[in-house]
Amino acid sequence: MSLEPYIPDHGDDSFDVAHYSLGLGYKLIGNRLDGDAVLSCVARADTTAVTLDLAGLRVAKVFVDGTPARFTHRGSRLRIPARLAAGQEFELRVKYAGSPCTLKAPHLDDAGWEELTDGVIVAAQPHGAPTWFPCNDRPSNKATYAITMAAPSDYYVAMSGSLTDTRRRGSVTEWTWEMPQPMAPYLATVQIGRYEVRDLAEGVTVIAPPDLKGEGYDASFGRQPAMMEFFESVFGTYPFDDYTVVVTDDPLEIPLESQSLSTFGRNYASADWHAVRLVAHELAHQWFGNAVTLREWHDIWLHEGFACYAEWLWSEESGGESAAWWAAHYQAKLAELDQDLLLADPGPALMFDDRVYKRGALTLHALRSVVGDHDFFDILREWVERFGGGNATTADFEALAAEISGESLGGLFDAWLRSPELPDLPER
Repeated sequence: MSLEPYIPDHGDDSFDVAHYSLGLGYKLIGNRLDGDAVLSCVARADTTAVTLDLAGLRVAKVFVDGTPARFTHRGSRLRIPARLAAGQEFELRVKYAGSPCTLKAPHLDDAGWEELTDGVIVAAQPHGAPTWFPCNDRPSNKATYAITMAAPSDYYVAMSGSLTDTRRRGSVTEWTWEMPQPMAPYLATVQIGRYEVRDLAEGVTVIAPPDLKGEGYDASFGRQPAMMEFFESVFGTYPFDDYTVVVTDDPLEIPLESQSLSTFGRNYASADWHAVRLVAHELAHQWFGNAVTLREWHDIWLHEGFACYAEWLWSEESGGESAAWWAAHYQAKLAELDQDLLLADPGPALMFDDRVYKRGALTLHALRSVVGDHDFFDILREWVERFGGGNATTADFEALAAEISGESLGGLFDAWLRSPELPDLPER
């Protein structure tokens, strides 16, 4: 069983899911979801039972290798007796239904399936995936996906991956999306709304309300092809087949990236730097967080610090303040705050604290100052090349930085990652 302290009672270490095949049907009136999930799995250890995560939905039937199986479903934990040997491949099938909603967790905001004024978003980070499909909800279990969603034909359905098929059956359309690259459960998403599709350059697609246009839209979402081109030059080739941005008709407090798809409210169609930086931030997560995913949640700085630093890089590239200016700016701001955060292990209550984002970005700027631009960007590109499609740790990043730079960096990382006091930025 999983012992992940940040998200307790999620995930099962005794097995991995290799592939999810989800057949879903959704009725917006009444918020009704019907699901038939087939999970291709392999046992990692000898076990007599496996546990899936599924919250707020009623399980009708469970099958193991095609045979009906007993199960217990308490809270968000679906336990299935099954005598398995390490290395054994097996298939789980779960038929379920109900009215999906968000899921609570200690110290964290609600996450998962959420109804909009006219549509649906799924914002699952870090614990909301079980609100709409049965899964092994730990970030270290990345799998491939094929999802078919049937929904009313006057709505557009967007999901992580590439759209491979649409079939209209009367008043309902079936949408099939596939994600062939490994994906952690929390990075899978579905978005439903009355949208139109806009294909931009550099493989970027925006799915948005038809009336969302104008200077604010052009200055934020319209700049994404330029962001994509720049990020590929510094981070390496974009790691997925497509990049989709869904802009909901409702305003949203914060945007969120999922694998190959980011979600924003229409309030982010703005030339204001706060909006533009977050458009860049979510795109950068496709390399840092989605292609390379943390193994355990205490390493969240590997996602948020990297994406935050990408904001500063884009600022400099697009004619704004330099990365060095932003580093000095936030160094001064953080110096005025409590010095009680360990970046390498902030704890569940602080894992999304803004200091994780800014101090994580400062750590990268400090590294850049010490090793120089050539080695620094080689480190970032090799990080994605070497660990893309899998999981990695802070120790992996430290080892890679030392390998490429040829320098002893233990003192730098200890000061920035494992000491609460804020270090001074190195002079370049």
